[in-house]
Amino acid sequence: MPTSRDPEARRTRAREEFVDATFRVIDAHGPNPSMNDIAREAGATKPRLYRQFADKADLYSAVAQRMADEVYTLAVSDFNFLLDAPVSALRHAISGYADVVGRHPNVFRFLAQSRSTPEDPAIAPPLDIGRDIATRFATVAKTILDSVDADTSGIEYACRAAVGALLAATDLWLDDTELDAGDFVDQLTTLVWGLLDAFLQRKEIDLDGDVPIFMTLAKLKAGAEPAE
Repeated sequence: MPTSRDPEARRTRAREEFVDATFRVIDAHGPNPSMNDIAREAGATKPRLYRQFADKADLYSAVAQRMADEVYTLAVSDFNFLLDAPVSALRHAISGYADVVGRHPNVFRFLAQSRSTPEDPAIAPPLDIGRDIATRFATVAKTILDSVDADTSGIEYACRAAVGALLAATDLWLDDTELDAGDFVDQLTTLVWGLLDAFLQRKEIDLDGDVPIFMTLAKLKAGAEPAE
């Protein structure tokens, strides 16, 4: 078990403290933080910051990973999708996502900005938060569909497209002073369900958006079993 004397545990804690400081700086001052500002907020020196992160890209990736983890925790973790209807489950997931973005809008802008316009072409772009969320989402969806032996080929593309639409709409939402979070969630739930339902229909999977998923799966399973 890691202790305060464990070098790896100390390094992990130090990295987390710098990520915390990065969030605070970006939340307060916008999506263009300097490494000096981050180090100062963490109560450390810039050289100490660079001892914990190989370069800016390493820090940016840690910030993106934290954002993705927060989204996943609120949107998916400890939530049983099988007991809910698809549209309701999607609304729950998108609400969790919107909550995280609503608390850290500048961090979202920072990640989008640092990915599209890196300061140094030699620096690899930060972790693609959309790819991370889509991969986790696809894993959940594949597990559900595998339970009825459904064809899941292409599910990664469908989830990536759905999350891509969500991220693109988020950028628009953050600049829209008239659309509140509830309306954003409603609009995106309809849009994302439309994309996913189109994928399911191509696979000849009729998943009623308003019926609990476990009931539809039971029906599909029964229909797939040979008659005695």
